[in-house]
Amino acid sequence: PELCLRLEGGPAAAAHSPLAQRNGFLRVLLRGCDTQLCMSSLTSLGPFLEDEIIPEVIPMEIEVVGAKITMQDDSPRVYPTSPGPVPITLAVDHVVVRRKDDGVFYLTEEKPVSVPEGQKAPAESALAAPAAGARGLQLKQVPELQRELQTMKLALAEANMDKAHLLQEIRKYDPLFQL
Repeated sequence: PELCLRLEGGPAAAAHSPLAQRNGFLRVLLRGCDTQLCMSSLTSLGPFLEDEIIPEVIPMEIEVVGAKITMQDDSPRVYPTSPGPVPITLAVDHVVVRRKDDGVFYLTEEKPVSVPEGQKAPAESALAAPAAGARGLQLKQVPELQRELQTMKLALAEANMDKAHLLQEIRKYDPLFQL
């Protein structure tokens, strides 16, 4: 995992925005992070984020590349027969969060930079050429199929969470219920 932080201030930060010259500019890069978090640690952050004074807006850019975060609910079970909550996994290929001078966070999904056709290596061009036939077509479809597979995995995880939640609700009223 790689975490890079850079805080710029003064006249050099004016390249990012007019407000950055006065308040500074924060750039964060998180690459290749694979971690697990307990939900209790996230919910306990609330009191640290509350303040009576409205903070100054600091323009920033947070870039997350190739991250996988698994969140596990570690709260005590309401019913002892409950199977417990299913962990939630968030996989991020490449996302950029920007905070501009207005204080609003803008979330954008960045696509990997592709090499133009003219600059590809000869081996890559041969595989992608129409003469390569079905094999070249299959190689072009791989990233699209991987994205579709990731979407299906997320949908399956969400369906499993819904199923567990519904079973938990049913067991509130009938603890001996079996599926």
